Amino acid sequence: MTAQEAVKRNEKAQHLRTWQVDDVWFYVESEDGKIAYKCCISDEGDYCNCGDFATRSKSDPSFKCKHLLAVMNSVPRNQVLEAQFLEKRKPKLDERFIKTIDGKEFAIYAGLLDLAHQKNLIGIDVELLQYPTKDNDHTAVCKAIVKTATGNLYIDVGDANPVNCNSKVSKHLIRMSSTRAKARALRDMTNIGMTCLEELGDLTDIIGDDDNKKIPISKDNVRKFPKQIKSVSKPENGNGQKVEATAENQQVKDNVVPMNKKDNAAESANQQGIATGNEKAEVKGTKEAESKPAAGKAKKDKAKGNGKSKPETAPKMSEAQKNAIYNLSRRRGISIEELEKTATSSYGVSVEMLSSADASAFIRTLQQSA
Repeated sequence: MTAQEAVKRNEKAQHLRTWQVDDVWFYVESEDGKIAYKCCISDEGDYCNCGDFATRSKSDPSFKCKHLLAVMNSVPRNQVLEAQFLEKRKPKLDERFIKTIDGKEFAIYAGLLDLAHQKNLIGIDVELLQYPTKDNDHTAVCKAIVKTATGNLYIDVGDANPVNCNSKVSKHLIRMSSTRAKARALRDMTNIGMTCLEELGDLTDIIGDDDNKKIPISKDNVRKFPKQIKSVSKPENGNGQKVEATAENQQVKDNVVPMNKKDNAAESANQQGIATGNEKAEVKGTKEAESKPAAGKAKKDKAKGNGKSKPETAPKMSEAQKNAIYNLSRRRGISIEELEKTATSSYGVSVEMLSSADASAFIRTLQQSA
């Protein structure tokens, strides 16, 4: 090596960082900063595992590559760094892919796949073993083979039919059986003991003995509707006209026995001790005058809407909407008490008393909850 080459190598060595492992071993970064070379400087001789040193040291035992020069330049000036050995990162299932439902933990298929890639997954093969038909109760069966970089194989099967699948995926039985087969094989490969959420037919599969228990319904928030009084036609008003009974005159009807004009006139005349034709006519005119305002008031009340038999009420929610609300509450981990409290604060009634429109809005709210 000429003097000019030695100077050039020494200039490059000035910018290379050096880490000291012990008294004789060092690590020196490459010129592009992507890797580090292992160097040794001792009384028995110098060494570097770079290609330049391996080639030239055979013909020149005193040859010094730029990495060895970096060590020689750093140690006297106290510019050498202490090497730190880091623990190897251990693959693990991310907590984001673990769901806790009713106190039980379940892994999500996406988390199993993520962990498998950390453990050098190189491929998954899926084979359809059984096509769903009427003869086999529409059951699809798939086999999955998981392959790793070390050559290990993990094999398992998965089945799906309308009975063990949620109604939303019952039309995609082949895809569901494929996902279940892969999930089971990935669980073996990643050594995950918890069940994959996609293996469940429905969330009710994990409720256990509580399935047969009826859901308690709170009655504290049930509002009582006021009693409605039906409209009644009253033909005997003294002038041959029909009068629509309102809430007020209905109460009068229940407590007072109506009398026709002849009975009223005769009773009035008997009380006064006279029964002349002029007085009978006067009594008749008085009764007719009293009956006409009553008939007019009844017609006016009817025009205002007091004669309605029943107020129009919104249709109640369907059984499908009710089932959807309770299924979503289980999936989101919402208790019955919290569900009732939310319905009461948002709509003023319990879950069972929601209207069809309020139930649809409530379902959208539960679907968007975390």
